[in-house]
Amino acid sequence: MGDSQVCGSIGVFDSGVGGISVLQALVRELPCESFLYYGDSAHAPYGEKTTEEVLELSRGIVAKLLEAGCKAIVIACNTATSAAGEQLRLEHPNIPIIGVEPALKPAVLATRDGDVLVMATPMTVRLEKFQRLMDEWGSKARVHAVPCEGLAARIEQGRLGDADLTELIDSLVGRYANRVDSVVLGCTHYPFVVNQIKAVLGEVPFFDGGEGTARQLRRRLVECELLNPNEHEGGVQFFSSKATSAELALYERFFNYGAGGVSNF
Repeated sequence: MGDSQVCGSIGVFDSGVGGISVLQALVRELPCESFLYYGDSAHAPYGEKTTEEVLELSRGIVAKLLEAGCKAIVIACNTATSAAGEQLRLEHPNIPIIGVEPALKPAVLATRDGDVLVMATPMTVRLEKFQRLMDEWGSKARVHAVPCEGLAARIEQGRLGDADLTELIDSLVGRYANRVDSVVLGCTHYPFVVNQIKAVLGEVPFFDGGEGTARQLRRRLVECELLNPNEHEGGVQFFSSKATSAELALYERFFNYGAGGVSNF
C-alpha cells in the first residue's frame, strides 16, 4: 500500500447524529487516525425507510467518501449495516468496510438466562441480520425486541433534556421498567439518551456495539497494512447532507457531549 493511502482518512457515516457515538469509540481506539464523518440528516431516520432506499442512500455516501480518498469505511448505523453492509462489501472488495450490529451476544452472556431488552429501529428488528442474531442467542435468554419508532428522529433534534423525549421513551419501553436485567442499544443514536432510558427502566447494564466496532476496525487496518504509522493525534471533520452551519454545530455538540464535555442541549 502507498503511504498516501495508509495516511488517508477513515470514512464514517450514519443517517444523522447517531453514528457520532461510534465515532467517539473509534477515536478512543485509534487516536492517531483521521476521520471524516458524514451524517445524512437530510434523509434521517433510516430505520423507518425501505431496505432499497437505505441501500441507495448508503451507496451514494460511500461513493462520496471514497472520492474524498478514504482508505476504510465504517457504517456507524445498525440499520444501514443490516440493509447495505454485505452488498457494499461486494461492490468494494478492496476497501475495508466495517459495520455495527446490536450487542446481543455480550448482553446475553452477561445476563445468563435473564431478561434482555433490545431497543432498535423498526428496520433493524425486521431484517435478516438481526433475526440471525436472535436465532443464535435468543434461546439463551428471554429477549424482548422492541422497535422504537420515532426515537432516532427525536434524538436528531437535540434538546435531550426536554420532557417529551423521556415521555417518548416511556411510551416505547416503559412496560419493561424493573423487569429486565440488561438493555441492548440497537441503534447508534440511543447511547446519547442512556440517562433518559435509565429514568424509565431503572439502573440496568447497557450494551452497544461501538467498542466492538472500533476493535474490529483496528484489526482490519492491521490486516490490510493501512494503520497510520504516525504517532501524532489525528482529527475529525464533520459533513452533512443537511449542509447548514447549525447542523454541523449540532454534530460538534453531540461529539463533545458524549465524550464528557458540557452539553448545550
